[in-house]
Amino acid sequence: MSEQLDLLQDKMPSKQMAASFEGASHINRELAMWHPALRSADAEILPDKDSLDARSLDLQRNDGYIHGAIQGHKDSIVGAFYRLNSKPNYKHLGLDETWAEEFQEAVETQFALAAESPDCWFDAAGKMTFSEMIRLAIGVSMMSGEALGTSEWIREVRRPFNTAIQMIDPIRLCNPYDDMATTTWKKGIRHDNRGRAVQYAIRHTLPGDNWDFENQYRWKLINARKPWGRKMVLHYFEPYRVDQTRGVSDFVSILKQSKMVGKYQDVVLQNAVLNATYAAAIESDLPPIEAFESIGGGDANMTKWASNHLSAIAAYTGESKNLHIDGIKIPHLYPGTKLKLQNAGQPGGLGSGFEESLLRHLAAGLGLSYEEFSHDFTKTNYSSARAAMGESHKRLQGRKKAVADKFATDIVRLWFEEQLNAGAFNDVLPRNAPSFYEGLNADAYTACSWIGAPRGQIDELKETQAAIARINSGLSTYEKEAARFGEDFREVFRQIKREQGMIEDMGITISTQGDTGSLEAGGNATNESPKRGDEDQNDD
Repeated sequence: MSEQLDLLQDKMPSKQMAASFEGASHINRELAMWHPALRSADAEILPDKDSLDARSLDLQRNDGYIHGAIQGHKDSIVGAFYRLNSKPNYKHLGLDETWAEEFQEAVETQFALAAESPDCWFDAAGKMTFSEMIRLAIGVSMMSGEALGTSEWIREVRRPFNTAIQMIDPIRLCNPYDDMATTTWKKGIRHDNRGRAVQYAIRHTLPGDNWDFENQYRWKLINARKPWGRKMVLHYFEPYRVDQTRGVSDFVSILKQSKMVGKYQDVVLQNAVLNATYAAAIESDLPPIEAFESIGGGDANMTKWASNHLSAIAAYTGESKNLHIDGIKIPHLYPGTKLKLQNAGQPGGLGSGFEESLLRHLAAGLGLSYEEFSHDFTKTNYSSARAAMGESHKRLQGRKKAVADKFATDIVRLWFEEQLNAGAFNDVLPRNAPSFYEGLNADAYTACSWIGAPRGQIDELKETQAAIARINSGLSTYEKEAARFGEDFREVFRQIKREQGMIEDMGITISTQGDTGSLEAGGNATNESPKRGDEDQNDD
C-alpha cells in the first residue's frame, strides 16, 4: 500500500513540474513570477541605452558619491601624468638591445614633450593635454560604458605634426536619422559579416543642442580604417557578453539603489532641519470637535473661537510677570497649555548601519571597496585597508588595460606613423630597419606599457622594506617598483647619478645609517650616538 502511495505522489503535477535545479523552479513561491527573457546583448542594451546614459549622467551631476567614484577612477588610473614606457620588440625586428634602448629614449622624449605641451597638440580642440584626454576617456567610459574619438589630420603651419584626436561624446554615435537597428547597422556602427566594425555614423550635435538645430539631423559617416590600416575611429569599451556592439554604463546595476540613497538622505536631512527650526512648542488641551459644534460649529465659528483663544493666551503671557531663579526665567503659561522643548535636529539615519549597507551595495557594484567609495575609514585598520586597496586595484587595473592603455597606445601609434614617415627617427633607425607596414612590425615598433597614478602607501616603512626585499630576492625589478610610484626608473637613476656627482663636487658627506642622518659641507657627517658622559656634560 505504501509503495502505491509513493508512486502516486511521484506522478503528481508538482513532482513532474519540479526542475532539476532549484534556481530554475517555476512553482517555488519566490521564483514563480521571475521570468527574464533570453535575448542577445544588443537586444538588451540598445533599446535602453539612451535612458541609461541619461540617468547615469544625472547621477554624475547630482550624486556626490557617484561623482567622487568617477574622480577616484581618474586619479587612481591616470593620475596627473600618464607616462609612456616604450618597449620595442627588437627581436621581432631583427635588431639588438642597444638599438632598442636608444630608440626607446628617443620615442619617449619626443612624445612626452608633445603630450604635455600647453599647446595641447594631441587634442583637436586644443583644450586638453594627452593625460587630460585619457582622464576624460576614463570618466566617460564609466558614465556611458565606452570612450570614443576620431583621428584627425590638421594642416597648420605652427603644428609640429598633423595627427590629432577629436574627443566625441558617445551619445552622438547613433544610426542616421535615428533609424531602428538592422543586421548591419546597430546604434551608429556598421559591421561586416564577421561582426567587425567598418563604419561609424556620428551625429553632428547632441539631441539637446537647440542652438544648432540645423545640424541635429546631420550625420557624418567615417570609415573605421584607412585602406592601409590607419585607424580613423577610436572606440573602446569592455564587453560583458558576446556580440556586444556598444558599451553600457557602470551604474546600470545600482541606478535604483543610488537614487534611493539620495532620497533617503534628503528625507533625513529635511527632518533634521524641521526639528531644528522650532526650539519649542506650546501644547494646548483644546476641546474635541464635539465641543466646537456645541459652541456653534462651522468653520467660521471655529476660526473665531481659535482667534479669541490665542489672543487671550498672548495677552496673558505678555502681561504676566515671570519668576527668576539665578537669572533663568520661568514663565507662567496660560491655563490648559504646556511648554514642550524640541530636540535639536539630529540626522540620526545618516551614518547608521542601514545607510552603510546601502553604500556597501553601491561600492560593490562599482568594483570599489566601501572605504574608498564612502571615504569612511573609521573602522579600518592596516590589514583591512591593504586588503581593500588590493581589491580596488585589481578592478582599476582591468579598466586601465581595457580603456586607458588601448586609447593611449593607439594615439602613440598614429603619432609614430606620421613621425616615422617624416624622418623624425632617422637618427636612431638603421638603414636596414624593417618597414612599419609589413606584418606585425607596427606592433613591434609601438609596443609599450603605461605608467599611471602611483599606488598609495599606508605604512611607508613597511612597504618600502617589502619592495627592497622583492628586488633583492629577484621577484621584482627597479622598473616595476618605480612604476608603482608613477616614476620611470631610468629617470630616477639618472637623477640619482646627477645628485651623487653634485655631492662629490661639493665635498658633502651624507650619513644614512640609523634613523637620522646629517649633512655637512666640506667635512664628514657621522651618526654616532654621544656617550653618556658627553650627555651629562651637555646637560651641565
